[in-house]
Amino acid sequence: MTRRTPLNEAHRKLGARMVDFVGWDMPVQYSSVIAEHEAVRNAVGLFDVSHMGEIEFNGPGALETVNRLISNDLARCQDGQAVYAGLLNDLGGFVDDVVAYRFSPERILICVNSSNREKDFAWMKARAEGVTPVDRGDEYAQIAVQGPKAVGLVQRLTKADLSQVGTYRFTEGEVAGVKSIISRTGYTGEDGFELYCATGDAVKLWDALLEAGQPDGVKPCGLGARDSLRTEMKYALYGNDIDDAHTALEAGLGWIVKLDKAGGFIGKDALVAQKAAGIPRKLVGFELTGAGIPRHGYPILKDGVRVGEVTSGTQGPSVKKPIGMGYVPTNLATEGSTFDVEIRGRAVPAVVVKTPFLKKS
Repeated sequence: MTRRTPLNEAHRKLGARMVDFVGWDMPVQYSSVIAEHEAVRNAVGLFDVSHMGEIEFNGPGALETVNRLISNDLARCQDGQAVYAGLLNDLGGFVDDVVAYRFSPERILICVNSSNREKDFAWMKARAEGVTPVDRGDEYAQIAVQGPKAVGLVQRLTKADLSQVGTYRFTEGEVAGVKSIISRTGYTGEDGFELYCATGDAVKLWDALLEAGQPDGVKPCGLGARDSLRTEMKYALYGNDIDDAHTALEAGLGWIVKLDKAGGFIGKDALVAQKAAGIPRKLVGFELTGAGIPRHGYPILKDGVRVGEVTSGTQGPSVKKPIGMGYVPTNLATEGSTFDVEIRGRAVPAVVVKTPFLKKS
């Protein structure tokens, strides 16, 4: 059965083209992917991300329970701070990538990918020692407000002082009269907020943001722009760039792995061993130097031999180049290394480049 977010009817009224996305009826675009992409880079865009899941840990020991499940370290954080982290399996591969919010040592909220909501909850419940998680996914809607004009837009609708909410920080307050978690996070490379509210308030908040954002050139944005925006930043997508078979170190996400944190975490031993033995493959960003656009699943060749495959790829609307990501042997992972991407039977030359593809000032 296809799931629908609380904003489904609002998308249809706006003329969105709807598609099935991991069992959810979601907008892929409203006007065009490029127009929506450019709105986020230059003004402000709104995304319905209510399909994401939320899992909460409440009570004494919540912080310690969560910290044993995630690769990052919430104990080093202050209340009102969030971290990007991995839920890792015993081999160091990804069960999921998540954002964990520390309200207090006794209240932690974890945002998980929509495709993994049930899996993640079952995984956490089976491994949680101390505090039992509660699935809150059906209680929350989530709207991402992203772009250089996003902060001004949200600030006009709230009494909360957003100048005090730094990157990967959050606060609670009303936005357009709607009780919200106001999180300075996102998946686009632009400044902005992800607003969590009760599902019943989602339409009110969405409509208020659209109306108040008209002077800013606000646009509702779909999954197409979300994908091109994150690809230009080399942000990983679960199921494409990260999965249970590739470790956090191979994915270039060693910075979200705190091997020295007290109490350890699931997958630590495998990562320590891999780090000592040497990482055999790495996720790289590359540009095509020949004609074509790299797509997920295309083979990566070196001297005619398949050595990997493209995990994500697009024609970057802002960088105006065909760009992609893929796992290659470590000896091909340094900047300037070359290989070919097979596109419809043609070997198209590519070069490894420094990422993110889009350089932000």
